[in-house]
Amino acid sequence: MSNRRQRIGRWGEQIAEEYLTKKGYRMLATNVRTPYGEIDLLCQREGQIVFVEVKTRTSKAFGYPEDSVTPRKQAHMLSAAEHYLQEHEIDSDWQFDVIAVEGSPGGRPPRITHFENVLS
Repeated sequence: MSNRRQRIGRWGEQIAEEYLTKKGYRMLATNVRTPYGEIDLLCQREGQIVFVEVKTRTSKAFGYPEDSVTPRKQAHMLSAAEHYLQEHEIDSDWQFDVIAVEGSPGGRPPRITHFENVLS
C-alpha cells in the first residue's frame, strides 16, 4: 500500500475514532491484527463490544467508501471478530459497524456515514 493511501487511511480512522468517542463509545483498541485481517477500531458501548471497519475515500471516482465492503471483505471481518472474541474469551453481545469517511486531511470537514450492525 502506498504511503499516501496509508496516510489517508490513518486519517480516516482518527476521524472515525473521534466521531465514535463523541457518540459515547469507549475505545478499547485500534488496528487489532488477527490471522483473518485487521480490525480497525474496537470499542464498547452500553456493555456491547463493537468492531468497526473504517473506509475512507478522498473522491467518488471509485464509488462510495462503503462500496468497498464486499461480501468477501464481510467474511474476513466476521472471521476476525470471531477470532478476537474466542482468543480473549469474551462472551458478550457484539456488533460490527462500518464508518465511511469522505474527504481528505486539510480539506473541508469530512462527511461521515455510520452503518450500524452490518453483520450478524
